[in-house]
Amino acid sequence: MRRFALLVLSLSIAGLAAAQGASNSSVHYRWVDGSGLSHFSDSLTQDAIKYGYDVISSNGMVLRHVQRELTPTERAAAEKQAAEDAARQRAINEQKQQDLQLLNTYPDEDALRSEQQQVLDNLDEQMNTTRLNLHSQDAALDDLLNRAADDERAKKPVPKMLTDQINDQRTVVANERALLERQKTTRETMLQQQAQELEHFRSLKASEKANRGY
Repeated sequence: MRRFALLVLSLSIAGLAAAQGASNSSVHYRWVDGSGLSHFSDSLTQDAIKYGYDVISSNGMVLRHVQRELTPTERAAAEKQAAEDAARQRAINEQKQQDLQLLNTYPDEDALRSEQQQVLDNLDEQMNTTRLNLHSQDAALDDLLNRAADDERAKKPVPKMLTDQINDQRTVVANERALLERQKTTRETMLQQQAQELEHFRSLKASEKANRGY
């Protein structure tokens, strides 16, 4: 009988402790509605989700805050902002990688200048080839035009085949001239880019030197 009483007492104490623990672990929800009024609830309501809410422990401490539900317009704006932020961060990371590669590839300014000059030399060679081709195609066009002029001076009709050849050759010459102009523009742009690259390289080298303390 005594053992039974002790068992009942033990179970009662355990039950009380469990109830107390459950009470301590319970949480409440607090939110402010559109009119500025505060509300409390033991359960999460749609209004709490709509306006945002605090999760509060049984002893009154704020465990965390949950932001209000975004409208479709706000959600779209937030997603756009997040995408823009991510793009900016990717650009920063890519620039860091490019800077590191630039420093690792060229030990000093002379090495970079030498590489840049090699690129310009290659482009100049391409332009010289285009000029030679243009000169050759111009000569071919002049020959066709002279043949047509001979027929006209002889009061003969210019053959259709010759006329077609002249038109085709004019197109070839125009294409060669356009190619040469594009190459000139490319060279001018490249000079500007190389100047910027060289200035950026100098800045990176200066920062690297400052970080090393000499």
